[in-house]
Amino acid sequence: MDEKIRVLGFAGSLRKASYNKMLLNEAVRLAPPNVVIETFDLEGIPLYNQDFEVDPPERVKEFKSKIRQSDALLIVTPEYNYSVPGVLKNAIDWASRPYGDNAFDGKPVAIMSASIGMLGGARAQYHLRQMCVFLNMYPVNTPEVFVTFAPQKFDSRGRLTDKDAEKFIRQLLENLANYTLRLKLGRQRLLVAENS
Repeated sequence: MDEKIRVLGFAGSLRKASYNKMLLNEAVRLAPPNVVIETFDLEGIPLYNQDFEVDPPERVKEFKSKIRQSDALLIVTPEYNYSVPGVLKNAIDWASRPYGDNAFDGKPVAIMSASIGMLGGARAQYHLRQMCVFLNMYPVNTPEVFVTFAPQKFDSRGRLTDKDAEKFIRQLLENLANYTLRLKLGRQRLLVAENS
């Protein structure tokens, strides 16, 4: 567990006072010692246009590069209309295209959400997990982190006041780190086997 796990975290919201951005920042604070979370803001990624996918805009190139440099991902998403926000879907479309150049391929990922309602973004998470299947990502299954009634769970500084949510976030990030290390070890063993 001495090896540092580099995680790229991003929120599916552009709003400055987004509860999901607050949740992402809290994940940075609560990460275990062997996890370093770098955050990326999806602001500035234009609408996906297949005409430009081979030579995408610079902000998209930066996003794809940071995904590839990371060991794992943390996606924190609100729920809009029973699904993920357009800004998140748009970023995913850019980073997974063109065909054969999917930056998400083989990445372990943890998912969290915050919502003003009582479901905490559950339906958005389920849709995102469906996308992970096609993207060939490896989501961590437990614990599921849903911060419900978010306005009551963050203080004026954006800090979580819900100790149960903190506990689940810590556990999710520990599980992400362990899962990532197991995947790395498995890949190393496979390479050794192929070269022997």
